[in-house]
Amino acid sequence: MSTGVSTSTDKNIVDRSRSHRNRAVSKAVRQTRERLQNGHSRNFDREMMLMHIDTLLQGAAVIPIFAVIVAVLGAYLTRDVQIFFWTIPILTAHAINMLLGRRARKQEISAQSARKWRQVFLLGQLLMGLCWAIFAMQGCSICGGDSFVLYKGAILLVAIGVTAMSSFMLPRAVPFSFAPVTVALVVTAILTRKPSDIALAAAISVAVAFFTFITIRMYQSNLKILSFQSEKDDLIVELEVAKSMSDEARRRAEEANLAKSRFLASMSHELRTPLNAILGFSEVMSAEVMGPLNNPTYREYTTDIHRSGQHLLNLINEILDLSRIEAGKYELNEEAISLLDIAEDCIGMVQLRARAKNISISSQFEAQLPSVWADEKSMRQVILNLLSNAVKFTPQGGEISVKVGWTAGGGEYVSIKDNGPGIPEEEIPIVLSAFGQGSIAIKSAEQGTGLGLPIVQAILAKHDGQFMLKSKLREGTEVIAILPPKRVLQSLPAIGDAPLAERRKKSFA
Repeated sequence: MSTGVSTSTDKNIVDRSRSHRNRAVSKAVRQTRERLQNGHSRNFDREMMLMHIDTLLQGAAVIPIFAVIVAVLGAYLTRDVQIFFWTIPILTAHAINMLLGRRARKQEISAQSARKWRQVFLLGQLLMGLCWAIFAMQGCSICGGDSFVLYKGAILLVAIGVTAMSSFMLPRAVPFSFAPVTVALVVTAILTRKPSDIALAAAISVAVAFFTFITIRMYQSNLKILSFQSEKDDLIVELEVAKSMSDEARRRAEEANLAKSRFLASMSHELRTPLNAILGFSEVMSAEVMGPLNNPTYREYTTDIHRSGQHLLNLINEILDLSRIEAGKYELNEEAISLLDIAEDCIGMVQLRARAKNISISSQFEAQLPSVWADEKSMRQVILNLLSNAVKFTPQGGEISVKVGWTAGGGEYVSIKDNGPGIPEEEIPIVLSAFGQGSIAIKSAEQGTGLGLPIVQAILAKHDGQFMLKSKLREGTEVIAILPPKRVLQSLPAIGDAPLAERRKKSFA
């Protein structure tokens, strides 16, 4: 005996042996949902540190070139090459920062290690600030006026700008880099009391504060961009999982629909065959064809058996009709038919039941209605279902009105109105759904299957028509079946004899 799991949809509507194809995506979205539900904002220290390292290494040549230019300009102004010795400490400090950046790139940076590396790089910026403080303390004995002070101020402003642009992803980089410079200039201004030194100290202090503010704003803007990128990635993951779940649900629905179709296809024959035998034999017994039934109770039982079998057969037919319509297998055998004739036939079919409840059926047919292009069997089923519902729910001594006529748009309609108990407004969507029944139908002794109106709607939709239901509690119900104007067959009048047109003579210019 095989112990394997069967994957046949004949036995299992949902195939549980198939594993989920998007397990990695499901795990990712589960983590995302947990993070979003916890309400903790994501920390982007690691991403910002990686961006700072990339920027630092990509701009490795900026500081050496700038230092050489500063030394050349200083030597030109001071006529002294000693300023070139200043480039040694600043290039050394810059080389240390580059080595730190390369080392950090080789390592796997986590959220915890990112904070440690931030402190290391801030110390590197402080080392660079000490080198710039040495430059700020430089003097010139042969320079006249305030030319050298202007030179130092311009160089320091450019240095602050370059540092701010290259290290804005490292918080507090500008204050760490130029705090020694600011302190040195302020001490110099206090000691010398020169207006130029005071102005230089004030300008550099304001510049450091301004660029610090700018770098903070740029840092916050990058954090927002990273946050938006993270949210976009989370949404993409959510969409991927939603698509995966939708595909899985669609697959299961297809398997369930296939199982339902196979069940109905196999059981329709299995149910109809014994039902036909039950109906036939019960009819023979009730008619006493083979001999009299001495017990009148048995005769009553045969009538009940025949009625119950007929009800069950109608139920099976309705379920099969609805299944064919949902599967798109319901084909129309269209021909020219008259709604007046079909309505009269259906009234005659339900007249016996109506008389049993003392219900009067009045008809109001518009004369000389043209034929329509429709399926006769389907339209007969529509009108018969609507009339049967009206007779079923109309009380003793009630009235039913049947109208057939033109619509305002040129189509044709069939209206059936009764003075029964009506349907509450909130129950109308339930009544129009498959197997849906209102509270009046549930309390009624003549309960139905709840498939009549959905079949009517589906048949009219196949004919491109409309179905309307108007009802108020204790005021009755009116149902209207409408066929569109394009299905009305209008007969064209005969074309009368017209005189022949004279032949026109050709003229040449």
